[in-house]
Amino acid sequence: MNKTEYIQKQLELPSKSIESTLQLLQEDCTIPFIARYRKDRTGNLDEVQIEKIAKLNKQFEEILKRKESILKSIEEQHALSEELHHKIIQTFDLQELEDLYLPYKKRRKTRADTAREKGLEPLAKLIMSQRADDIQYQAERYINNDIADAEEALQGARDIIAEWINENLFVRKNLRRFFQKTAMIGSKVVKSKKEDEAAQKFSQYFDWEESLGRIPSHRLLAMLRAEQEGFVKVSINTEKDEALEIIGRAVLKNHNPSSEQIRQAVADSYKRLLEPAISNEVLQEAKHRADSKAIQVFSDNLQQLLLAPPLGEKRILAIDPGYRTGCKVVCLDEKGDLLHNETIYPHAPQNESGMAMKKIRSMVNAYHIEAISIGNGTARRETEFFIKKIAFDKPIQVFVVSEAGASVYSASKIARDEFPNYDVTVRGAVSIGRRLADPLAELVKIDPKSIGVGQYQHDVDQAKLKEELDQTVIRSVNSVGINLNTASKSILSYVSGIGEKMAENIVLYRSENGAFSQRKDLKKVPRLGEKAYQQAAAFVRIKNGKNPLDNSAVHPEAYQTVEKMAKDLGIKTDELIANHDKIRKINPYLYATEEIGILSIRDILKELEKPGLDPRKAAKVFEFDANVKSIKDVKPGMILPGIVNNITAFGCFVDLGIKESGLVHISQLKDGFVSDVNEVVKLHQHIQVKVTEVDEARKRIQLTMVF
Repeated sequence: MNKTEYIQKQLELPSKSIESTLQLLQEDCTIPFIARYRKDRTGNLDEVQIEKIAKLNKQFEEILKRKESILKSIEEQHALSEELHHKIIQTFDLQELEDLYLPYKKRRKTRADTAREKGLEPLAKLIMSQRADDIQYQAERYINNDIADAEEALQGARDIIAEWINENLFVRKNLRRFFQKTAMIGSKVVKSKKEDEAAQKFSQYFDWEESLGRIPSHRLLAMLRAEQEGFVKVSINTEKDEALEIIGRAVLKNHNPSSEQIRQAVADSYKRLLEPAISNEVLQEAKHRADSKAIQVFSDNLQQLLLAPPLGEKRILAIDPGYRTGCKVVCLDEKGDLLHNETIYPHAPQNESGMAMKKIRSMVNAYHIEAISIGNGTARRETEFFIKKIAFDKPIQVFVVSEAGASVYSASKIARDEFPNYDVTVRGAVSIGRRLADPLAELVKIDPKSIGVGQYQHDVDQAKLKEELDQTVIRSVNSVGINLNTASKSILSYVSGIGEKMAENIVLYRSENGAFSQRKDLKKVPRLGEKAYQQAAAFVRIKNGKNPLDNSAVHPEAYQTVEKMAKDLGIKTDELIANHDKIRKINPYLYATEEIGILSIRDILKELEKPGLDPRKAAKVFEFDANVKSIKDVKPGMILPGIVNNITAFGCFVDLGIKESGLVHISQLKDGFVSDVNEVVKLHQHIQVKVTEVDEARKRIQLTMVF
């Protein structure tokens, strides 16, 4: 099986598309570039399909390396037969590969090894042949200084047979399949921890059992966390008699004294070797599935958060609310630069609301503020009510934004570099303001795990989580495109083909030479070569530059094609942009070439109609219920407006404008079965919910969707 066949078997994509994608990846093309500008070569594969091809390509290479390592190890032991070599070469199943290697794997000395040293392997082979009737007599022949009696000889032989059964590929494969279908996962409370206050959040799992194959990801991860914290013991259970029957069918041929010895060896092999190993395998498989599901939920949430509606280039007054320490206020210009900062004390214990109102009015007028952004932390509702009481001279939009991760940003090196002369409170308020203007540009500065939209994020494979979240950020940044002259180093580093070091060079070049006037000036940046320029150019935008196409998603390699379209229509290039009547007269087939195919030409025409269009929607003001100020105000039966602020596999959490978020369980999202929460709601979606239950003591609110 070659690489293309391996990938095609799992993805069912055309071999030509796979081969072209692999070739482009080999040429160091990035996934966003391939998906957007090489559609004709890949057969219009999207980013997700290309990412899967890239992962399977890596997986295939890892299998080849593992095969090479295994073959070398067995060869060094002078145990590599032609048949074994063929089996290893033919398989591309990692589990089967490890099963083939199991008898030759370096390990600690086993009971079977000790029996072999005593010369009992011939007796084991005789028993395994199931032809000998007088087993007692045969065993007595092995009595010597090392072996006291026939029973000791038989025990040693059974130890060897138990190891053979454990290493039997057919047995392991069938037993694994049996466990995958029937295994149950159970948990029991550790008696000494039952009354522990910290254990109560896991009380559901004090005495729990369900199918391992069907357990939801969040429940499995919760059980494993409870075990890790020492509150429960987790076990994998299945029908022992059925398992023994499966093994027996594979190794027993008839009923005689030899087969009785084999039955004992089967029971020992299962209890001591197979059951622990296979149980661990199927649990790890289930954990891997749970990790994948949790990581996918996190990735989906993160993408929705990054692509949240931006307000755009507006002058913003941002407030980080607080009680005793006051509310930190900052004023930002259209580019997000800090103009002014101070602290007001409108709430208890100071209650200087009159003075605070005057200061806010003064700042709004002095800095020509167009919108106000309030962080959704402590005192956010009181601050929102306070702001809405102020009589401004002009309409001012008031938004409440998530401040999750703002404290992480404010203490980071990125924040210190941006604002070396300001403390963490000022930096946090700036982040709250910038999140309203452009969530994507601000959130890329923060470790995604600190943004608070995950599910058991600390329990999943951290390397896989980081890889997936990095890909999500890259996908999001490149789907929007960024302003080359205002973008921070953080967001530039995620642009196709650039990376962290190159982003630093771009920012340095910009500060020394002024704003870029055209895309091709990127080539003047130190160490930014042709390949990087090819990958990055179309994902950056230059507003009011020399070439109007530089503010679009049209790739520079297609500029000549667009110029020819304009010339054929008898107009200039800038007159063609957004000229719907002219664009619709263009026959795309007249301009398709081997280098720029018909799919790319159609994309170019779409882009010319709406050049540089931001795929994100515009930010909208949201009004919470003014009568709900704390959980005490929430009563069953109430219908309330809310914002989806987290999505998990079991439902979505809804911000009701108070400290505690309410939960809409997956079963309450709509009538009928829901397999994926994201099919019904999206992060930051404005929804109506009905309160079904309020538990003040546990600070839990149960909700159902209202349509």
